Amino acid sequence: MKKKNKKKVYVGLAVDFLHEGHLNILNKASKLGDVYIGLLTDEAIISYKNVTNLDYEKRKKLLRGFDFIKKIIPQDSLDYSKNLNLLKPDYVVHGDDWKKGVQKKTRAKVIKLLKKWSGKLVEIKYTKNISIEKFKNKTFELGNNPINRTSKLKRLLDAKKYIKILECHNPLSGLIVENVTHQDKLGINTFDGMWSSSLTDSVSRGMPDNQSVDYSIRTQGVNAIMAVTTKPLIFDVDNGGQIEHLKFVVRDLERTGASAIVMEDKIGLKKNSLFADQKDTQQDSIQNFSKKIKVAKQAANNKDFMVIARIESIILGKSINDALRRANSYSKAGADCILIHSKSDKPKEIFTFARKFKKSRYYKPLVCVPSTYSITKEKELVKEGFRIIIYANQLLRSAYKSMTVTASKILKNKRAFEVDKEITKIKEILTLIK
Repeated sequence: MKKKNKKKVYVGLAVDFLHEGHLNILNKASKLGDVYIGLLTDEAIISYKNVTNLDYEKRKKLLRGFDFIKKIIPQDSLDYSKNLNLLKPDYVVHGDDWKKGVQKKTRAKVIKLLKKWSGKLVEIKYTKNISIEKFKNKTFELGNNPINRTSKLKRLLDAKKYIKILECHNPLSGLIVENVTHQDKLGINTFDGMWSSSLTDSVSRGMPDNQSVDYSIRTQGVNAIMAVTTKPLIFDVDNGGQIEHLKFVVRDLERTGASAIVMEDKIGLKKNSLFADQKDTQQDSIQNFSKKIKVAKQAANNKDFMVIARIESIILGKSINDALRRANSYSKAGADCILIHSKSDKPKEIFTFARKFKKSRYYKPLVCVPSTYSITKEKELVKEGFRIIIYANQLLRSAYKSMTVTASKILKNKRAFEVDKEITKIKEILTLIK
C-alpha cells in the first residue's frame, strides 16, 4: 500500500530572530503537513519595512534546526504568487495581523490564488504574550552589532533602487536619522543611513574644517553615535591622511560598525570643496590615490566594508575627461562606488559625467552630495544613475540657525517666555531617550 503524500504547507517569513509568535505559526503549520518556508529576501522586505538586521543566509540558518521544514526557498517580493504557483500548496499559514495594513492586498491575492487548486489559507491568531520591550531590545541588539551593521549598507545598495543618507554630528542627531519618518501615498519614507561629515564634525567642536580634528577623536564621536543607533554609517575620511596610517583608520572604523569611508583625491592641507577659491588646492596623482584605495580595501576584514572614491576634478576646474580617467582607474583599484563632486548650483556637470561613465566597462555605482544643487529632485538624480544620495550638512545648519534665533530672542525679551512656544517642550526632552 502506497504511503499517502503529505500535504504541502507554505509559510512566508522574514525573521531576524524567532519569537513566540513565529514558533506558534511554525508549530501549527507542522501539524498540517510538510512545511515549505518562503524566506523573504532583502528586496522583498525593503518593499514594506526596514531591512532586517541579519542577511538572508543568516536568517536561513535560524530555521535549519526545525526537522519538519521540508525546504527553504527565497521569496523575492511581498507578492506570494511566484512561489505559490510553483508549489501549489494545500495550505498557506500566516498570522492574522496581515488583515490590516500594507499586507492587506497581498492577503487578498493569496486567497484568490489558492482557490485555483482548492488550497486553504489558515490564519493564526496574533500571539498576545509577546513582550514588546523584549522584542525592541532584541531588534536593537542585532542592529547594533558591528558585524551585522557593517554589511547593511552593501545589502541596501544591492536591494534598493537608491539610498538616502543624512548627516549626523552627535548621538542626538543620529537618533533623528534613526527615527524620523514621513508618510505619503506611496508609503513610509525613512533615511537609510548616516553620514559622519568632517565639516559638521569639526564645526560642532568649534574647529575649522581642515582636518584639525584627528581621526581618533572623530572615531570616539562615531562610537557614541553607534551606541544608540542601528542604521549604517558612512564616514568622511577626507583624503585618508598618510597612506601608512590609513589601514589603522579603516580597522578602527570597522570595529565601530561603520559601513564605508568616502575618500577624496586631494592632497595637502584640506580646504573645503565648497569654497570658491581653490587655487592652492592640489589633486593627488591617479597612481597614488589608486594605491590608497587598494590599501583601504585590503585593510578591511569584512568583505562588505565599502570604499567610496570621491573625485574632485570638477571642483578644481578640470575637465570631465579628467574625472572619467580617474573614475576608471579608481574603479580598477577596487573602489566600490564613485562620488563625483560639484559646487555648481545645477547638476549639469555631474549628469554629463554620469552618462559617459555608464558606458565604461569599469562602471561602479555613483554617489552624489547635492548641497549646492539642492533644487534637484531625488528622482532626477536616480534617473541619471546615482544610487547613494548624501545630504551632507543640513542638520547642523538647521540647528545652528535655530539656536541663534532662540538665543537672540531671549536677549531681546530678557526672558524665555517668547521662545517657549517655538521650541521643544521640556517634558518631551526629558522623555526623548527611553
